[in-house]
Amino acid sequence: MVNQGNGLRWAQLAGIALVVGLLSWLGWRLYLNGGHLLGPASWVSAVMLVAMAVLVIGAGLPVRRFLRGEARKSLSPIRAARTLVLAQAAALTGSGVLGWYAAQVAHALGDLDLPGYRELLWRLLALCVASLVLTTAGMLTQRMCRVDPPKDRDSRS
Repeated sequence: MVNQGNGLRWAQLAGIALVVGLLSWLGWRLYLNGGHLLGPASWVSAVMLVAMAVLVIGAGLPVRRFLRGEARKSLSPIRAARTLVLAQAAALTGSGVLGWYAAQVAHALGDLDLPGYRELLWRLLALCVASLVLTTAGMLTQRMCRVDPPKDRDSRS
């Protein structure tokens, strides 16, 4: 699948989440078969993922304003390029983290009778949602940084 410089696609991110989720599920299965329990999950982690999403979108807004001609200051091309890389890194990170926590959700759902797993499940679900928020923020910011090719008025080939 050739991308032609069009940036990340949702299908690519879904594939990453699926592969990471599958590998994580297998790793957790081996770990849990050894007599261990799922590790703790923190609400703070979910808040941090959402905070990163807000920062990524915040970094993309000046680029968007500049590209629309609404900016009061000029924008460094290096800053715009770095913002695009940040956006794509956020989208990739969000999809990988989603796979990681989704695998834990699958295991927690299978063992809800264990003490503490109901509360853990809610935390893991919050982390999955926060991961989706980060992925979406990365894709939205990537879109903000998009420069469409110039429209050629005379159709020379």
